[in-house]
Formats: sequence, C-alpha cells, structure tokens
Amino acid sequence: MAGQALRAGYELTHPEALEAEAVHVFREVASTFARPALLFSGGKDSVVMLHVAAKAFWPAPVPFPVVHIDTGHNFDEVIAYRDRVVEQQRLRLVVGHVQDDIDARRVVEEPGAGRNRLQTTTLLRTIAEHRFDAVFGGARRDEEKARAKERVFSLRDEFGQWDPRNQRPELWRLYNGKHRKGEHVRVFPLSNWTELDIWTYIEAEGIELPSLYYAHEREVVSRDGMLLANTRFVQPLPGDEPFTATVRFRTVGDATCTGCVESTAATPAQVVAEVAATRVSERGATRADDRISDAGMEDRKKEGYF
Repeated sequence: MAGQALRAGYELTHPEALEAEAVHVFREVASTFARPALLFSGGKDSVVMLHVAAKAFWPAPVPFPVVHIDTGHNFDEVIAYRDRVVEQQRLRLVVGHVQDDIDARRVVEEPGAGRNRLQTTTLLRTIAEHRFDAVFGGARRDEEKARAKERVFSLRDEFGQWDPRNQRPELWRLYNGKHRKGEHVRVFPLSNWTELDIWTYIEAEGIELPSLYYAHEREVVSRDGMLLANTRFVQPLPGDEPFTATVRFRTVGDATCTGCVESTAATPAQVVAEVAATRVSERGATRADDRISDAGMEDRKKEGYF
C-alpha cells in the first residue's frame, strides 16, 4: 500500500509525461551521438522542441547548434523571432540558404512553384557540410499519414533518404543510434504529441511564439481553398482579389504555400479551445505543398525531406 501511495503521489500528468519522454530522447541523443543539431524554423513545434531541450540540459546551455533551412520566402515576423531567441539563449545558429543552391544550380526554381521542395537539397548539403550525425526535428505523428510511419529515431542512408522498411524497432523506449559512415539519424522527440498537446504545453509553460500564431488582421487572397497572406512573396494571379480578414496561422513555413485560417483566438487558452474543436490537421488544412498527391509527403521524405 505504501508503494502504491508513493506511485500515486508522483503520477505524471499527460503533458508532464510527454515532456519527460522528450527529455529522455534529448539526453539519449546527447550521450550517443557526436555531432547532433536541432532544426529550428521559429514554428511552434520547433519552439516547443527547443524549450524542452533547454529544460533537459539546464542549468547547462543547450549543447548543440540550431539549424534553420531558409527558403528566402519566410515571414518577417518569424525571422525576427528566430534571431531574438538565438540571441537571448546564446545559441549557435547555422543557416542553410536555399538561394545558395539556386545560385550554384544544384536546384532549379520554377516560377510560381514555391521553394519548399527545394529545401531537401539545402538540408542534406548543410548536414553533410557540418557532419551532423543526428538531427532533431519537430515532426509529430498526427500531422500527416506519412509522419505516422516514423520511428523516434529515423535512420537516413548515405543519400539522406528514408526507407520505411529499413527502420529499427523501438521497444520499451530503447533507441538504436548505430549508423554507418555517411548515414545519419533524424530524431523526433515530439512524435507522440498532438497539435492540442503542443498548445496545452505552450499555455502551461508560458512559451512565447511569433505573433502570426494569434489572431490579427491581415490582407489575404483566397487560392485553392486556402487563405494566403498577401506578402511580397505571393505573386498575384488573374482573379485574385485581396481582402482584409482576422486570421491566424496554425503552421508556419514558406510564405508562398502556407495558408492561414480565419480565427479570433488571440491567446494560448483561446487557441487550445479552438484546436480542441477542429477535426482537420494543420498541415492538411494550410500547407499547399502537402497537396501535391496522396503520397506527396512520403515521396518527399524518401528524397531526404524533414
């Protein structure tokens, strides 16, 4: 009985259990790999991932660099937020620029197609140049069906490609980080979190996010069933009629393909209530690059995408 009382007294809440699992993953990677890095875009998932990493190693600083793969079409608010966080936490920032690969003709930019698909080349080049052997990503299994197939430790071959048949079992939270020279592992500490979990954690921890995530007035255009912010990166098409709406972003990426949703949720608590009532994932509702085909995300992952 005494043992049962002790266990009951230390029972973790659901957010605490998710945090503890992620902390375990961070520490496992830090003790196993020589050159890990954390992908940090300024999006909510990468912000939460960095927050948990800071708690995992406190009072020591985060022991690895943060990496941003910059398409050159980012929202100004997100870049400003990224730079502020890097300065405040004294992080080492590594930026891989898609524009460098365009200029070097390693990739070809197609007019009007956006640059998200071009990120894969830049990501793999950045990993190779810095010899990263483990790369943390903020992907979650609830985002998209291809994500649901991921292990926490996702082995990538010498070409950076993902083969779902070549993944290791993960029983009892035991992770296998062994890899051959040239291979690396993508690590997803937030795999078991949902969008609602992310926002519940943001509210509980008082985590600051880019202002885009909360309701604000913005000029938008309606295109392919999505609302795109009318920025300098969105080329007007015949029939486009910009209008002002109160919106927020559920996910943040390349401005040319990331849509927003009409919303009045201006605080974390209001977003939690809104997310709890929705039945469409944030990527499915607001990311044009995920609508290429039913297997679009899986095809990109096999090429080396996040």
